[in-house]
Amino acid sequence: MRRRLIQSTLAVVLVVIGVFGVSLVIVETRTISNSAQERVDSEALRLASIVDSRILGDEHINAEILKNQIAEDRYAVIRIPGQAPVELGLQPSGDVIHSTAKGEEGETVTVQEPRSAVTREVGRTLLIIAAVALLAIVAAVLLAVRQANRLASPLTDLAETAERLGSGDPRPRHKRYGVPELDRVADVLDGSAERIARMLTAERRLAADASHQLRTPLTALSMRLEEITLTDDPDNVKEEATIALTQVERLTDVVERLLTNARDPRTGSAVTFDLDEVIKQQLEEWRPAYRSAGRAVVSSGKRHLQAVGTPGAVAQVLAALIENSLMHGGGTVALRTRVTGNQAVVEVTDEGPGVPTDLGARIFERTISGRNSTGIGLAVARDLAEADGGRLEMLQAQPPVFGLFLSRTPLKRPPRVEDDEERTVR
Repeated sequence: MRRRLIQSTLAVVLVVIGVFGVSLVIVETRTISNSAQERVDSEALRLASIVDSRILGDEHINAEILKNQIAEDRYAVIRIPGQAPVELGLQPSGDVIHSTAKGEEGETVTVQEPRSAVTREVGRTLLIIAAVALLAIVAAVLLAVRQANRLASPLTDLAETAERLGSGDPRPRHKRYGVPELDRVADVLDGSAERIARMLTAERRLAADASHQLRTPLTALSMRLEEITLTDDPDNVKEEATIALTQVERLTDVVERLLTNARDPRTGSAVTFDLDEVIKQQLEEWRPAYRSAGRAVVSSGKRHLQAVGTPGAVAQVLAALIENSLMHGGGTVALRTRVTGNQAVVEVTDEGPGVPTDLGARIFERTISGRNSTGIGLAVARDLAEADGGRLEMLQAQPPVFGLFLSRTPLKRPPRVEDDEERTVR
């Protein structure tokens, strides 16, 4: 069956190449010949025009003056009444292409070109057509061999698909063979492969999110423990230990939230919380890292805002934005709080170059990063914000401004004057 399929495919290709190849050769030969004739005609008309202009200007006409007006492989004869013929170039031998043009002053210009030039151009065209035909034959043979193998060994393909599934490669092949029973088996295998792929993707995503989300609190905890080891002051030890315990609690919250999102990413545990406390906690956590980098992180804006959300998730979102500014931004990083409608907004900005134009529309996609980072921080941050009914947006690209929008509740106490004043924490 394989041999018959290859032979039949090759026969069809040869017939098609023969029919279209001969037609193409005829068309190209005529086209090249016509093009050469048009060139000679144009050359004759051009020379006649030049001779006309010189006659009208009462200028002298000879071969020395007109020798640069004709191509090297052409020959021209100019006959002017009352003067000897003027010859340009070498007269070709053998078959030629010629054209005669008459000028307005009675002169006659004849241009000749050897037909051998056309023959050479036709030969080059034939070689190109032959090379393309040879490539088509080779491609047809390879395609026929491949198709024969696919049609002759469907059972082998199905066995290989099952073996790949068992070895941990869940990519569906989407191959069908035209046999209902075999196609049904292929459908089942492809469906199983897609389900396995989804499960593996979910596991890998959980692992990536966990490694990214746990990295920040672990780094902060490590820095606090180093501070404890470097001080002998009991008060400093107590303060740093208290902060470390707070970070351990946050680390526990991160783990619990990751597990919750793994079970159902839409699940949120929104409560009313004090936004100032979350921002203050983030400033304290990131201040050592920024101090080491010779930079500052500050906050300003409206105070005593009550927001609705999960404090741990909001802290993770802010941590992702602050870390992003530390890695990719520059200068001072500012957290500004404001109110718009019934929403509390936390804006995070820095003095760096901003988000490149080609990444602006895709900045929240996974694996999208302007540098050698994981590219999942902002994607995870947006997922966390949306899980509690909020949203995370890029408000401005240069300089970068990211805004976290959270629902807020009315204040339970009369507002004080200082609520609307700017606050700055360094």
